[in-house]
Amino acid sequence: MILVVSEKFGSADVYAQNAKSILNKASGFIKAYDFTLNPYRGCQYGCSYCYAAAFSPNEKMRDEWGKWVLIKENAAEVLEKELLKWEKKNPSKAPSIYMSSVTDPYQPIESKTQLTRRLLEVMLEYKPILVIQTRSPMITRDIDILQRFKHLRINMSIPTGSEKIRKDFEPQTPSIKARLNAMKKIKTTINDLTGYLPKLSITITPLLPTLPEEQENFIRQLNFVDRVVIQEFHASHKRSLIASTRNEAIDMKKKYSWWYNNENKNYQNFKSQLVEILSDVEIKEGQAGFTYE
Repeated sequence: MILVVSEKFGSADVYAQNAKSILNKASGFIKAYDFTLNPYRGCQYGCSYCYAAAFSPNEKMRDEWGKWVLIKENAAEVLEKELLKWEKKNPSKAPSIYMSSVTDPYQPIESKTQLTRRLLEVMLEYKPILVIQTRSPMITRDIDILQRFKHLRINMSIPTGSEKIRKDFEPQTPSIKARLNAMKKIKTTINDLTGYLPKLSITITPLLPTLPEEQENFIRQLNFVDRVVIQEFHASHKRSLIASTRNEAIDMKKKYSWWYNNENKNYQNFKSQLVEILSDVEIKEGQAGFTYE
């Protein structure tokens, strides 16, 4: 596949391509869904630990994860056709869709393309069971549409409660405070008069270190959501097309040996704190936490 840079957006090379399909059969970790929906390939956030880098178009782009993004220009038109086809085959069953599995639907380029917003507008008519996975406060831009989905869960990724550690593992991402504020805005803006209140999750996945003195305060700030999900790092693999933890994150783990030398113990302690402090919040681990219910 030959790709030609169409523009620069920030520090990222931007590519554009038409997609043959936009709804992909869900499998593996999120096999509970009918489809995954990824408006983009690549992700400008470029998190050091992101398993999705393994699915880059080529080795060079895999090595430059975070420095490029590919826009699926015709995604909305293709989605309309595919949902219509689903509806004809399954007139009494709404499709379940996970957006997104290998990109962030609200990464910076979305502010320009509004592709994710157009996809939401298309989906509304077909009333899907929808889960949106993001780490971007930009999602609040679409509250006017989100509140019209009867079956929606929003997962906000916040892998650590420490800004210092966030900047080491995922320096190109929005702050922890901005992400929490975005979720609080969704909760306080949407009500029974404006529409349907979505289910809200904080996904601490993978669980990165949080400085001991900041753990309790961070956990207490999560008391307004209905679910918190935790998960350890993916196992590491040398093969390219398989989800695994990247070398950048493995190297970063050495810097935080105080946590990773006793990773299982620290994981269990953090989980225990979640259960103790967030008594009214559902605490789930790994795959079980990524369901819609």
